[in-house]
Amino acid sequence: MPNQALIIVDMSNDFVADNGSLTAGKPAQEIVPYIVEQANEFLRNDHIVVVAMDAHDEYDDHFQLWPVHNVSGTKGQQLYGDLLTWFTENESNPHVIYQPKSNYNAFFNTGLAEKLKAFDVDTVHVVGVCTDICDFLTVAGADAEGFKTAIHKRGVATFTDLGDTFIHHMKTCFFTEIIE
Repeated sequence: MPNQALIIVDMSNDFVADNGSLTAGKPAQEIVPYIVEQANEFLRNDHIVVVAMDAHDEYDDHFQLWPVHNVSGTKGQQLYGDLLTWFTENESNPHVIYQPKSNYNAFFNTGLAEKLKAFDVDTVHVVGVCTDICDFLTVAGADAEGFKTAIHKRGVATFTDLGDTFIHHMKTCFFTEIIE
């Protein structure tokens, strides 16, 4: 049974594409090949891959803080570029989980912890955007659920200059393994 999961956080058109409404832009686009490579590696080793995706309705209170983004069913919410191709080719694999989320933390009110525990997962690896928001809070959520955590430095990006600071916080606060 698999004991590791890769969580791909919020790699949607709205967060990654040049014209995305809340985009991390080129830094996010540059991590796509690494994420696809890691997703393929996890599946080759019979591990779990989770696509955790912001999913909002168009009148979500969340949009009092942020521009409208990742409205369920829109092109903006679709996976970006080669990740959409990867997902389309692998979505029927029982080790691939698509997990909509309405909060920054992919574990908050989603049942994701239970799904991963059903596969005997004990370690969660995180890639995607944004390092200092959803990635950080997903690592915090995984830690709170009792999982060991790892963050892939080559697989995360953000639209601020706080990425390295939050990676350091993950290591300090949650004993997260930093994978260079």
